[in-house]
Amino acid sequence: MRRPFKATAPVKEGPRSNLEIRVPQVQLIDAEGQNRGIVSINDALLMAEDAGMDLVEIVPHAQPPVCKITDLGKMKYQSQKKAAEARKRQKTIEIKEIKMRPNIDTHDYETKMKAVRRFFDEGDKVKLTLRFRGREMAHLELGMQLLNKVKEDVGEIAKVEAEPKLEGRQMMMVLAPK
Repeated sequence: MRRPFKATAPVKEGPRSNLEIRVPQVQLIDAEGQNRGIVSINDALLMAEDAGMDLVEIVPHAQPPVCKITDLGKMKYQSQKKAAEARKRQKTIEIKEIKMRPNIDTHDYETKMKAVRRFFDEGDKVKLTLRFRGREMAHLELGMQLLNKVKEDVGEIAKVEAEPKLEGRQMMMVLAPK
């Protein structure tokens, strides 16, 4: 047996306005920002229509709800601009990975550390990965010494977020800027 199709009303974004406000009285703020006190909804709608603007519900859960006479399109545009500006200022933290070998040369080590410091300056986290090959697995203490040296070198600008741990043939450690 088939069920009958039931259409649902679309969910409206943003505040209620004009005839969507279904309370007998509202606390009214006029277009100039003056508090007009508690007014019946019909009077508030007439005042908004006379001003050529919309009646917008600002604080819906107050008793009575607070409504303002304003241009709804302009208000939505302003809130979109504000949200876009907030997204623009937001910084996403990325995890950058630096791969090394346990028998890394000093110059190569210094080059990798320069990159690590640059990542911290940009506000990113760094995942250090030591890859062991062949017989290097017999000398895991060399890898641990190298990771401890890295920890000491960046101790004043970073903190250890994940202690060094061995997973298969790789030893990993995660550092985050302070």
